[in-house]
Amino acid sequence: MDTQRIDKWLWAARFYKTRSLAAEEIGKGRVQVNGQDAKPSREVRPGDTVTLRQGPVQRSVVVKGLSAMRGPAPVAQQLYEETADSLAAREKAAEQRRLAPEPALSLTQGRPTKRERRDQQQAREWNSRWSASLDD
Repeated sequence: MDTQRIDKWLWAARFYKTRSLAAEEIGKGRVQVNGQDAKPSREVRPGDTVTLRQGPVQRSVVVKGLSAMRGPAPVAQQLYEETADSLAAREKAAEQRRLAPEPALSLTQGRPTKRERRDQQQAREWNSRWSASLDD
């Protein structure tokens, strides 16, 4: 076997869980082969460069082998080699995500947390029981 469909290869190399997911991502334009947008039926050969986006991460890999079956992860990793630029970009993105502030801390409004509701409830109860005013 010297060529294979790109959707089958992405599935066999464990980039996507099913072939239909791989075909869907290809249809959305998230996969390129040698710099050109691909269709699910596009044939790949060893030596081709495949660029794909998985969530916020963009990966670029060189096809090293083909497989008609989806095997275990160590075998699937032998089907490709990630480029040095792609590895560096993924590590940089992971570091930025790690150092990014917690999104929930930027919220200033919204529903109160359980603790805030309890504090508000206790303040209301305290004010209703004890009053500094003179109510004769």
